[in-house]
Amino acid sequence: MSDKQIEIITVHSKKEQKKFIKLPWKVYKNDPNWVPQLILELKEMMDRKKYPFFEHSEVEFYIAQKNGETVGRIAAIKNNRHIQVHKENIGFFGFFECINDQEVANKLFDAAANWCREKNLEAIRGPENYSQNDTCGLLVDAFDKSPVILMTYNPPYYQQLIENYGFIKAMDLYAYYLSTEKKFPERVIKLAEEIKARLNVTIRQINVKDFWNEVEKVKQVYNQAWAPNWGFVPLTDNEIKHIAESLKMAIDPEIVYMAEDNGRPVGFSLAVPDMNQALKHANGRLFPFGLFKILWHKRKINGVRVIIMGVIPEYQRRGIDTVFYWETYRHGVAKGYKWGEFSWILDTNTMMNRAAKLIGAHIYKTYRMYQKPIQ
Repeated sequence: MSDKQIEIITVHSKKEQKKFIKLPWKVYKNDPNWVPQLILELKEMMDRKKYPFFEHSEVEFYIAQKNGETVGRIAAIKNNRHIQVHKENIGFFGFFECINDQEVANKLFDAAANWCREKNLEAIRGPENYSQNDTCGLLVDAFDKSPVILMTYNPPYYQQLIENYGFIKAMDLYAYYLSTEKKFPERVIKLAEEIKARLNVTIRQINVKDFWNEVEKVKQVYNQAWAPNWGFVPLTDNEIKHIAESLKMAIDPEIVYMAEDNGRPVGFSLAVPDMNQALKHANGRLFPFGLFKILWHKRKINGVRVIIMGVIPEYQRRGIDTVFYWETYRHGVAKGYKWGEFSWILDTNTMMNRAAKLIGAHIYKTYRMYQKPIQ
């Protein structure tokens, strides 16, 4: 097939944006495990005037057309905050979707790499849908399971498309699974209770009636606790506000915890019901009936995702995370949840991997970050 049959188009018009947004419905047409992203959500993420990521960084969106039909998409990303924090002169690719066609994939990766080269970047990493504070990583196993809230999903052949282009593994991200059918280890329960008794730290559920003051406390913990992590980029105030607003309706306050020392926030744990179980039925649309379907199926959610669990450096290794795990488990069981996913954890994060295994969880999904030098 000649290159002339594949055209890469920079997204400018609303018509082109619609093609970018709607492509996954073609790629995942017969995949029962796919959970469509809300169309309104992706439109918002692409809005350069409103979405907070664009306050500090740059993105270009592309679609691929083969004989006039949309067959792929990609975003090229320059995350200026990542460059400033990590002193890495790299770009990113995200929002990658493609039919099973290596030539199409190559053209999309070429477009992203060329854009990054024009920005004087030396390598390209991904998939990362803006930053690690958003969805990221390529699923490389467990394709028989639906993704949980704010986790990615893709066909198995994406790995081959990416690796055939010359990308190599940069990092694996693990998702751990724990079923309530498996009893929480007695030794960990005993340890958690002993830690609670001796800690001069208060661990409490969040107060949703004081939501925005609680968000201010989360801000104080979040950027400190995760600062040492590979690829982590601190959130701006507007980004934290946006994330808080988007998660507010999903939060179950009985499984969200704050650790405080005389009122000073020193740790935070956020578990959220797996809203993907309800979103799956909306088919990407809130209206006219999607919202009602979400609300109906929300009542039947039986699992949670532990999204965030962190402690500021000077309070680490005191066992606060152990207490977080136990409190989340016991209150989750009391609420009727049957399982939990802990995700994601860097494959190099020895302490968190050990802690997840200690409570009886096991790795059941692996997500991979790739990187390639730009020639």
